Amino acid sequence: MNQLESAWELFLKTMSAQEPVLDCYRKFVTGLPFIYVKKKHSQVSREEIEESLKISAAKAMKGKTLTLSMYYVRESEDLFVYRIRFLVPQRKMFCCGNLCEDCIRFQR
Repeated sequence: MNQLESAWELFLKTMSAQEPVLDCYRKFVTGLPFIYVKKKHSQVSREEIEESLKISAAKAMKGKTLTLSMYYVRESEDLFVYRIRFLVPQRKMFCCGNLCEDCIRFQR
């Protein structure tokens, strides 16, 4: 299991255990991951859900070189939908010979 898969697994597990969340699951639509969050009761606000998402993502990304991309999509009666992606940093993997400042030869 790579860093990205383990981050997703930990994120979903942590998110499902958060206080305002009844259930949380991931669904892929056209190749993009969407998170569906069912709230426990009707008094739960969007801000509380987003705070839970950020806390869970921070726990999942701890010790890994990932960043979070999160966008609110929509809300129905008891369901919030977000597009969430964990982004892997892009790095050069070989020397192209153009004497770039960020050349892989200068990194240890």
